[in-house]
Amino acid sequence: PKKSSRHLLEPAEMKFRFIEHHREVFRVRVMCSVLRVSASGYYAWRGRPESARALANRTLVEDIRRVHADSRRRYGSPRVHASLRAEGKRVGCNRVARLMRAYGIQAHRRRPFRKTTDSNHAFPPAPNLLDRQFASAVAPNQVWLADLTYIATGEGWLYLAAIMDLFSRKVVGWAMSETMPQELTLAALNMAITNRKPCPGLLHHSDRGSQFAAHAYRRVLDEHGMRCSMSRKGNCWDNAPMESFFGGLKTELDGDGSFHTRQAARTALFRAIEGWHSRERLHSSLGYITPVNKEQLAAAA
Repeated sequence: PKKSSRHLLEPAEMKFRFIEHHREVFRVRVMCSVLRVSASGYYAWRGRPESARALANRTLVEDIRRVHADSRRRYGSPRVHASLRAEGKRVGCNRVARLMRAYGIQAHRRRPFRKTTDSNHAFPPAPNLLDRQFASAVAPNQVWLADLTYIATGEGWLYLAAIMDLFSRKVVGWAMSETMPQELTLAALNMAITNRKPCPGLLHHSDRGSQFAAHAYRRVLDEHGMRCSMSRKGNCWDNAPMESFFGGLKTELDGDGSFHTRQAARTALFRAIEGWHSRERLHSSLGYITPVNKEQLAAAA
């Protein structure tokens, strides 16, 4: 009962603070009426010292605002909580979430990327060898996921091909273009091969799009001893980590994902992929560490 009473008092205390901050603008009794608190309660609160809990919450909210701002408003309560814990602050996730709701601190809303899958082609599809076993990679360069998407700019579409290492969720290859030729996906694949130099046996998974099923693309996979796996027709869940990556990338792009030029979009995507996603963003699938941290821990083990 004592814990419940304490929590019931906190919303009223926040309302009293709002009234205190705006008392020179609006009449106190009008604000009390609108916010459904008593004027006598407000004046009683104003005459007593700040409670230890209220002071702790005020300090915590300042820390929450700082972490949220550092993430450029990309983080919701789970990642804000993980960041605070990483700083050594002992605080519960529910408390962080409650304070963020109370103070209107929230992450960008997700805006989905447009999909580009064209499975109406004559190239033979590969079997679904991955079969949604997204925990199957226990080290880097065992499973790669590939996908293709595009975003709008004031000059038209900008296409993005990306390859992700399933183990660490690190984007190991990517390419951008004003059009969607087969060379785009090949450029991303070649970048990944050059950067990572994988051993034969790596499982490469994608959808059934013509860019991945084409003979030239499959030939490069064969030349490097990669096993080709493809999602079932029209089933986005078979490549869910890539779907999640593109969805999060769209949400977390600088400028809220609105670009006047393709060059502006290219710059934002580069920063998001090479900087934010790989080196700064805390990934829930990795236990709230970054892809770079994940691979560093694997190398040190």
